[in-house]
Amino acid sequence: MLIRAAEIYGHGLADLRIAQTRIAAIGQLAPLPGETVFDARGGALLPGLHDHHIHLAALAVRAASVNCAPPAVRSHDDLARALSRPGQGWLRGFGLCESVLDGDLPNLATLDRMVPHRPIRLQHRTGRMWLFNSAALDELLAKNTPPAGLERVGGRLTGRLFDEDAWLQAALGSTPPDFSAVSKDLARHGVTGVTDMSPRNDAAIAQHFAAQSEHGRLRQNAILAGQLSLADAAQHGWQLGPAKLHLHEAALPDFDATCEWIAKAHAQGRGVAVHCVTEVELVFTLALFETAGPRTGDRIEHASIVPQELATRIAALGLWACVQPHFVHESGDRYLRDVDRHHHRDLYRLRTLQDAGVPLAGGSDAPYGSTDPWQAMSAAVLRRTATGMAFNSKEALSPEQALDLFLADPLDLSRPRRIAVGESADLCLLDRPWATARTRLNSADVHATICSGQLIHQRVNEPPIERLPRVETTA
Repeated sequence: MLIRAAEIYGHGLADLRIAQTRIAAIGQLAPLPGETVFDARGGALLPGLHDHHIHLAALAVRAASVNCAPPAVRSHDDLARALSRPGQGWLRGFGLCESVLDGDLPNLATLDRMVPHRPIRLQHRTGRMWLFNSAALDELLAKNTPPAGLERVGGRLTGRLFDEDAWLQAALGSTPPDFSAVSKDLARHGVTGVTDMSPRNDAAIAQHFAAQSEHGRLRQNAILAGQLSLADAAQHGWQLGPAKLHLHEAALPDFDATCEWIAKAHAQGRGVAVHCVTEVELVFTLALFETAGPRTGDRIEHASIVPQELATRIAALGLWACVQPHFVHESGDRYLRDVDRHHHRDLYRLRTLQDAGVPLAGGSDAPYGSTDPWQAMSAAVLRRTATGMAFNSKEALSPEQALDLFLADPLDLSRPRRIAVGESADLCLLDRPWATARTRLNSADVHATICSGQLIHQRVNEPPIERLPRVETTA
């Protein structure tokens, strides 16, 4: 495949040839006999974007679920209407947020009134809690022993389940979902790679990823973070990522045992990725690495609250950070309202971490955030909430720095990926030069996405790209 007249990121206007899965040549190139030719007409050709923190299985099941998040649901009446779907069998909802429900989540009796005749399970916006009605509890507990995370008050079930996704999946007899739709959506945004950060990823989910890749349902390159047992799984259609540690401030794990767990991950040659959304979780994490000893590849996920002095400690330990800039836009108004004022300047830092020398990468955290990396780039540059409120604008990045969040090498966040001969042909082609695209940072500008030399997305019947006739050989 030959891409002609592209504004190649880091090179300028040139042609680029792809041979099988690799970039074979860059320069002023003539079509080869029988070669497929694309005319980019000066559009920017970027390395393919990588989502460094995503949960594909959870994202895939959202399509068949009820959106219970604001602005779709802003009251108990809105919730009742959203759940009033005809049908039988399980009804699943996501994104439930108490801040728009007068600070009060629905209880078991309320859900029974809303949906009395079919089982429902509603996931809290954090992903850590499920709410059930009586029909759901009856079905779940008919053949399964109640887990420790199923809340009781005064000996009575409340309908709330905390941090028991593995139990729930087993009780429901769930199988991992098809990735075709989410893969197509990611390709439309120019995404050629993902790092799945689900902490429960094990050999079984790895086998599912391999099958989805083999059958063309997952078109992106995949890296799996997760449990220590992943290191023993056959790596077909995916690569091994860091071991994932998901902290909860209210129930931090035993310190010494966690240090031993980190040592085991390091012995596998893996970094450790730690979920940190509070200051306490970050302090605990830094103490872990200071005691166990850091390894290249250790990283902070989210880094939601980072006081200046902790940014310095992160850098001193040589840790990386995966950030979600779009949360400033998507949830910034709620953060400014609900988070203690003295932490406002510490929320979702970017420039401070970068200036401290911490390698940064961007992830969507989908389905808990938008899958569109261009929205994240725009949020990193503008630093404004959905209502237009400025959100610590000193942390803003330039468009190029925002783009680099999604160009980092997923196995080495300190190394930006660039377009060069011999590199994997993972490419994102825009319909306009970068000088224009950088002022928009809009996924509508993505015209084609190429992963490992294969076209996985092309906008149809729109300029500037045309698939030209194959060049015929001459006698």
